[in-house]
Amino acid sequence: MEGRGHVIRTVLIGAGSGASYFLAGLEKLKAREIEPVGIPLVNYMKAHRPEDIDVVAVYDVDNSKVGRDMYSIASKLSPFSSVPKTLKDIVVSRGLHCGSLRGLEVDASGLEDALGSPQQALEEFISELVKLKPDVIVNVITTEPMRFVESEGEFVKLASTCSAGATLAYIYAASEYSLRTGNPVAFINLTPPAAANSPGVVSRFERAGALVLGDDAATGATPLTADLLEHMAERGRRVLSVAQFNIGGNTDFLSLTEPERNHSKEVTKSSMVADILGYDAPHYIRPTGYLEPLGDRKFVAMHIEYESFGGFRDEVIVNARINDKSNLAGLMASIVPVAKSLLERGIHGSYATVNRFYMKMPGPRGTKNISKIVAYQDLLKELKKLDII
Repeated sequence: MEGRGHVIRTVLIGAGSGASYFLAGLEKLKAREIEPVGIPLVNYMKAHRPEDIDVVAVYDVDNSKVGRDMYSIASKLSPFSSVPKTLKDIVVSRGLHCGSLRGLEVDASGLEDALGSPQQALEEFISELVKLKPDVIVNVITTEPMRFVESEGEFVKLASTCSAGATLAYIYAASEYSLRTGNPVAFINLTPPAAANSPGVVSRFERAGALVLGDDAATGATPLTADLLEHMAERGRRVLSVAQFNIGGNTDFLSLTEPERNHSKEVTKSSMVADILGYDAPHYIRPTGYLEPLGDRKFVAMHIEYESFGGFRDEVIVNARINDKSNLAGLMASIVPVAKSLLERGIHGSYATVNRFYMKMPGPRGTKNISKIVAYQDLLKELKKLDII
């Protein structure tokens, strides 16, 4: 088992706002220009800490980003008045497209376009992983349509031919890297497509001794909704309806104007209601629109109507502006050290206790959503037992 301070070699998939906030903030944290505010568990970590993270590569398919350094990209996409110049050392490489941006107004091409076939592209990407020797791979690409894979054979067939989107192709590459080299990697899926919720994916990662965590990062309105539902459940109140919607102005919300992508997000955001309450109250929980001036600070509105003792009805109404990218960056700075520590302790397949806290739709399949407050306490207990915190 590696000791504290061992570098966590990390690969980022996606060079958008999420990566920009994370990289700029991480460099500022290492330089002690900012405090570790907004990083879950940071006051408990002892096996590895955010400062141990070393991003060794970033991949994207947007032709306006490929070949550019993250300093120039983050200077436009992150809100920091000064972006660390150390990001000039990180140049974006071309990744796998697999149709992930199809239908969006983005000039994009992947390794498969350059090399002529998905199979060649995957082999090239796996070869790059062999050179990079990553410990952790983090997926923060634009939301793709959701697809579940039931068996390992189905997973290999679809992913190896780029037939089920970029996320599954990257996950396949991570599993192949682990199998071929004997160096297990942790793949963290912070987007909606089913990774940790696909039995075929989890089975392959178990066989490879690798770890897949997911799905879809719980960063803003969703954990707040979950905790309010827990509040209702604990007090014996009956929830009559839940309405929660988000409108944002970044490329993620633009992509969600496409129905298939929006449905993926709706599934991950809505999965918690019945799990927490014990019954499926009528609900409408989904991203609902794109308005460019809102930028990364999305507008959130929430309404919960419930029945209390005596049949009386009350309501909770919440309005908020939430910067999902800032919250996502803090979550990334927390889950990467945790994932590395789990690998060192032989945890493989997936890990429900971690997923319940960090994700909207926690895997593996059958894992019930619980409120993030309860999930946090459970996670503390588990990580203490494993001597991670």
